[in-house]
Amino acid sequence: MLAAKTKTNNNTTPEQNTLYGILFIIGICHMLNDSIQAIIPAMFPILEKSMGLTFTQLGLISFALQVVSSVMQPVVGWYTDKKSMPYALPVGLTFTFFGVIGLSFAPTFTTIILSVLCIGIGSAVFHPEGSRVAYMAAGSRRGLAQSIYQVGGNSGQALAPVITALILVPLGQFGAIWFSLVAALAVGLLFYIARWYSQTLQKTVLIKKSKKSSTTSTQNSKAIKIALLMIVFIVFARSWYMSSMTNFYSFYIIEKYQYSISQSQVYIFIFLATGALGTFFGGPLADKFGKRNVILLSLLGSAPLAILLPFVGPYVAYGLVAVIGFILLSSFSVTVVYAQELLPGKIGTMSGLIVGLAFGMGAIGSIAIGSLADAIGLTSTIITMGFLPVLGILAFLLPSDKKLNEWNQI
Repeated sequence: MLAAKTKTNNNTTPEQNTLYGILFIIGICHMLNDSIQAIIPAMFPILEKSMGLTFTQLGLISFALQVVSSVMQPVVGWYTDKKSMPYALPVGLTFTFFGVIGLSFAPTFTTIILSVLCIGIGSAVFHPEGSRVAYMAAGSRRGLAQSIYQVGGNSGQALAPVITALILVPLGQFGAIWFSLVAALAVGLLFYIARWYSQTLQKTVLIKKSKKSSTTSTQNSKAIKIALLMIVFIVFARSWYMSSMTNFYSFYIIEKYQYSISQSQVYIFIFLATGALGTFFGGPLADKFGKRNVILLSLLGSAPLAILLPFVGPYVAYGLVAVIGFILLSSFSVTVVYAQELLPGKIGTMSGLIVGLAFGMGAIGSIAIGSLADAIGLTSTIITMGFLPVLGILAFLLPSDKKLNEWNQI
């Protein structure tokens, strides 16, 4: 474990070398956690047929998972900013373990909801604390560290269509039981991370922001609030578009191209897999060219392609979903780091807020998009959602990276 000289105005970690071993392990745990979450939307086509669920009910299942995470994540982050709880990580994934078992045996819509609530609790605990671990191990390469952490999660999400095609289609709902083994593996790895986390806290004096830095933040509180509001709108646009793609685009493919469930999942896999690549490269690009620039280009760059997507043929769609996924998700980890540097004394709170906000927006989006699809049709809904990335223009209102550095005396 690397101890280091305490020279920082943040309340999380002193300057140190980037600890790639810790980052890769927490990234793997993120992949395992999010692959478990991914089985829920991956099961939608199966549950629709076996239980006769409507699009609105499917949206409610997604809502049950995501709203718990969105509400609890900033609360967990706020609490652990005040009182460190390294072993909350494996405890949280234990909830997920029991949720997966419940999901595989759930006989009714109500028991499915209860099971995904348990999975949501595990996610709510894992994400802000996992992001804090990435921050502690980052050294001076915060963008890269957050990308390694987040790309694990995006890779887990990208496994959803593979899970559907190889496990859930042949085995049905009960196939989810295999993911209890995934949860158990994650719990084991997180005990190792928690031990490192605890030892690092014992060796390190965690310093709150200096008085001068605090005064600077107070003087710029209005600008910070406006910037956070813009981040909220940007996360809204990205999350709702993501929700339309991951939860409902497969139905659009089946309806428009007359494809099977397995064939439709290929598009979602491509979208999420290239999104994982975009997440990884977004952090280093932000370290080099600026976080605001990456946030701006990720949404505005994907907007014209997202608008075009519903009108192309099945083969062109393969290429478009790949490029959209890469560009759009390049800002995912960058948005978290940007928020952390807006309020550097509240790492857990900002991590929980931004990632939790993404879950929450996606939860609301799942219900709204599902209801819209029931009301006006799937095709019209997918076309409408394609215009959401245009809201990325709001990134022009964000303070530049240079301004953030001036505020925080970095």
